[in-house]
Amino acid sequence: MSEMTIARLAAAGGVGVETVRYYQRRGLLETPPRPEGSGMGGGVRRYGAEDARRLRFIRSAQAAGFTLEQIGELLALDAGQDRARARTLAEARLVELDARIAELETARTALRRLATACAGGGRGPCPIIAAFEG
Repeated sequence: MSEMTIARLAAAGGVGVETVRYYQRRGLLETPPRPEGSGMGGGVRRYGAEDARRLRFIRSAQAAGFTLEQIGELLALDAGQDRARARTLAEARLVELDARIAELETARTALRRLATACAGGGRGPCPIIAAFEG
């Protein structure tokens, strides 16, 4: 995995080539120089194991809910080994996740109540439909 094309890098990270290019434009991944070669654009750029590790990190951090800006900061912190700031970012993300979980639990409780009311039968409009119309 020491010398990969962009397509192999993308596959190793579980993303598409355009996603890799997007991360490069955002400054999250380096764009290696194009070696001299034949053809219109020269040779093919090659990526290494560190690029694949960084791409997997970006994807994992996104799955945890970090924004690309926060991921960029985490990557910079990794280079400087600022654990305190990384911990602060993680703790802030946890607060956001806890708030979102509470919001989802409230929505689940309300929907469960509506589903129970709907299952009760009766006449008139469905309580679920009526709740979303108002």
